[in-house]
Amino acid sequence: MIGAAMAAASGTKVINPNVWADFSTLVAQSIAGGVVSSPPTVSTYSLMHTNVNSAYTGGVLNASGDVHFIPQSANKGQKIDSAGVVSTYSLVYTGNYQYYGGVLDTNGEIHFINASASVGQKISAAGVVSTYSLVYTGGSSYRGGVLAPNGDIHFVPFQATVGQKISSAGVVSTYTLVYRVSSGYSGGCLDPNGNIHFIPSQATVGMKISSAGAVSTYSLMHTHEFGAYAGGVLAPNGDIHFVPYYGTKGQKINSSGVVSTYSLVYSGSNVAKYVGGVLAPDGAIYFVPYDGTVGQKISSAGVVSTYALAFANLGYMCGGGFVDANGAVNFVNDGAARGQKVNITPNIPFSAALRRTAWVNKF
Repeated sequence: MIGAAMAAASGTKVINPNVWADFSTLVAQSIAGGVVSSPPTVSTYSLMHTNVNSAYTGGVLNASGDVHFIPQSANKGQKIDSAGVVSTYSLVYTGNYQYYGGVLDTNGEIHFINASASVGQKISAAGVVSTYSLVYTGGSSYRGGVLAPNGDIHFVPFQATVGQKISSAGVVSTYTLVYRVSSGYSGGCLDPNGNIHFIPSQATVGMKISSAGAVSTYSLMHTHEFGAYAGGVLAPNGDIHFVPYYGTKGQKINSSGVVSTYSLVYSGSNVAKYVGGVLAPDGAIYFVPYDGTVGQKISSAGVVSTYALAFANLGYMCGGGFVDANGAVNFVNDGAARGQKVNITPNIPFSAALRRTAWVNKF
């Protein structure tokens, strides 16, 4: 059962993103439940809209059980419901490289994070698509966002020179960053202490925002000039793993702020390997394949291994992922012509409330 603070959430409200004890307990129960098949089996399924490269980047679960794919260059919205039915819908604003990642807010709305878009775009809990004004826009401004403990959504600065956030009341504002660099960060992650970590792309230092809104930097152990990492995932023990893009080493930061590296099984230096990752009910983190032609995961014990994919193509394959109602890890299509999922078949899948937490439901 979920904890009291989680159970208090109702309607379209997402659960309290601060309830780490409840979250970690549920993950531990899922891991203890075991899996039916190991190693996992991988399968594909049909999509309705796949006709552009850089189609979607990540998927966000809403309160009704639909996962919305976040449109990067796609001119249609696409979603998959809890029964696995795929459908499309009209967007208000479309174009090339417009949005990159999305976040569920405390009102049940999904916000698309602006990359090159000149307006914000969101989907209400009832499925109504609308736009709103932003304070800061530009080419490839932000990549991904994270819901803070106070309900603000922070956009992750890629080319942007200022931070940008939107409050639960819909107020958009900017703030000063401590460190700015071109192609700086890609994706973010909330840690057990309520800090938001921006994941380093070409940045040579880490950057985070405390639960009180203070911006600070910290030292990294591994960086890469072409973009080291893309997205981060919180492990059951509280470590944030950076997902290797061009990076040739794994890198993580624990809840005490200690940064360390580890060896990967698949680490081609000139390959944009993975974009984002997914924490699955077996406690493992699955990296989402981009140019990588093999799957790679990290177990709850920290063991790195690879597995065969059902569908792989070099170049823009997938752009994020999510855990579905059955506990399978789904990869969201970027340039891929099919959906792909890892059928972990856990005995105890993540609940919908757990899957909507700020720790896992974002890019």
